[in-house]
Amino acid sequence: MNSQDTKKQRKQDDASPARLFLEFIVLALIFFGIGQALKTWVFANEQVEGPSMQSTFQSGDRIIAFRHAKVERGDVVILKAPDEPDTYYIKRVIGLPGETVASRNDVMYINGKKLKEPYLDRKLSTGPLYTTNFSLKTLNLPKTTKDGRVPKNNYFVMGDHRDVSKDSRMIGFIPKSSIIGIVKWRYWPLNEMKTY
Repeated sequence: MNSQDTKKQRKQDDASPARLFLEFIVLALIFFGIGQALKTWVFANEQVEGPSMQSTFQSGDRIIAFRHAKVERGDVVILKAPDEPDTYYIKRVIGLPGETVASRNDVMYINGKKLKEPYLDRKLSTGPLYTTNFSLKTLNLPKTTKDGRVPKNNYFVMGDHRDVSKDSRMIGFIPKSSIIGIVKWRYWPLNEMKTY
């Protein structure tokens, strides 16, 4: 090996740590960018606050929601609070667009048919009824159709802890555009990890 080759080898060796560091920074930025893109357009990572979804979720639970998923009855959704700027609520979808919603004697009715609600924990009730009697007509919500149905592109949502939940009974229908995502996974606390 001649002296010119030796100098060339030393230059490559000297550049290696700097080059490795630069490559590491570039890769870190790429992974950070991918993570931010996923968080912005695919996933929502939120923390539950308050008792309105007990006993399904407790205050402090950490959850992942999928954005842009099809909303169906029974889905737990994260939504922009219509009555509090920069606040999110977590609620369950009860009524879909075009449906009637009513509660009589602690039984929920959708289009006149009983809705099974195995997620409710009626032991949390503080009164004679866990869900007060109502219909969309008696709630007199803005946007209710003339025949008492959930309007197009809107949803009727409720908390699982009906006694304390501030939900569509008070804040009205939730436009599809206000739904951030559908909860698919609780990852914290670890002993309560669950998919939905």
